[in-house]
Amino acid sequence: MFAVDPVRLARRQLDIDRDRTSRFSHLMDRKVARMVTSPLAFLRGSAPLFYELLDRHPGLAEGPAGRGWLVGDAHVENFGAFRAGTLSVHDAKRAGGGDRVVFDLNDFDEAFVGDWRLDVLRLVTSVLLGGREMGADGSTAVGLADALIGAYIASLFRAKRPRAIPRPVQQLVERVQARTRRELLDRRTLVTHQGRQFVRDDRYETLSPKLRAKAERAFEKYAKRLDEGERPPGPALRVLDAAFRVAGTGSLGCLRVAVLVEGKGGDDGSWVFDMKEEGAPSASSVARAPDLSPADRVTTAIRACLAQPPRMIGASRLRGSSMFVRRLTPQEDKLDLLSLRPEDLEPLARHLGVLLGAAHRRGATRMPKKAWTAGDAALLRAHAISLAGIHEATYLAYCDLARR
Repeated sequence: MFAVDPVRLARRQLDIDRDRTSRFSHLMDRKVARMVTSPLAFLRGSAPLFYELLDRHPGLAEGPAGRGWLVGDAHVENFGAFRAGTLSVHDAKRAGGGDRVVFDLNDFDEAFVGDWRLDVLRLVTSVLLGGREMGADGSTAVGLADALIGAYIASLFRAKRPRAIPRPVQQLVERVQARTRRELLDRRTLVTHQGRQFVRDDRYETLSPKLRAKAERAFEKYAKRLDEGERPPGPALRVLDAAFRVAGTGSLGCLRVAVLVEGKGGDDGSWVFDMKEEGAPSASSVARAPDLSPADRVTTAIRACLAQPPRMIGASRLRGSSMFVRRLTPQEDKLDLLSLRPEDLEPLARHLGVLLGAAHRRGATRMPKKAWTAGDAALLRAHAISLAGIHEATYLAYCDLARR
């Protein structure tokens, strides 16, 4: 057996949060407000603590073999809809040609090369912690963990795909498919006498003139590094506006800049980009980071794990920081866990397992000689239950400390 002190862990998490927001201290209260929302929200925002736990209690990280690119922060809310480009002629024909809206893993900020079971542990722990948000009791949540692990193993070792897309996933994809660029722009910008500009509010803050100039130069560097097939012609990437972007939970406090560019031209043709500071992955306490710049690590992981990654992803540097750059599209969205029906839960859990298994299969660096067994699945479930209990207790201790 092992012993943990939830109060000590909660204090450690508060120290991490203060350090992460030290350059932008006004974000600390917002970070805490997001962390206390639920046990799942706490897990989302505490990836470094998760891996510190595994480092101090290595028995929790033991399990079956297999290695490759990992998401690093696998949890139920790091899957979502987005518009993706196809990678090959075969994929293009299968998808009906051109870009399409897909539902898949959508956040690789914490990606690294390591043992597959670490991603599985974190994802299953998130299902156990998020069970109540999804309307499941404890027995049902454990059953969902079993369903997810079983589907993951089938996907990883037998490339088995689901018979049907779960109802909430299908509805999400259909709903976002029809969204237009105008809708995205109207939610985030307004038209002034100078053209479209970001709305300055709690999501977008004004940059200092010096940082604004550096951000524009960093974006220009990104544009020059784009592959020729993805680089648009003419003035499409000419910067119209830039603002400090406030978003995320675990990443809240990093340097993040939203960039508005000419795009197709005119008030309704602009494109929005996100430039996000990347550092060492949270799993650095248990695994060595790849020999890549942080932003290149993220882009490499995305391309290794996803059959259809987002288009126009790339890297740059801003004020000495490695920046991951991507274009935002109207189709980006995630599932509303509170709206799920009881009959949706198991199909959704299986689907998430399939997607993670497929990502690991693509990004594999070492396939085990034998497929994982029922005993392996039971071991991972038991470890995830322990981790869920630790995070639940630490979450409550964190809430107690935060209200003082």
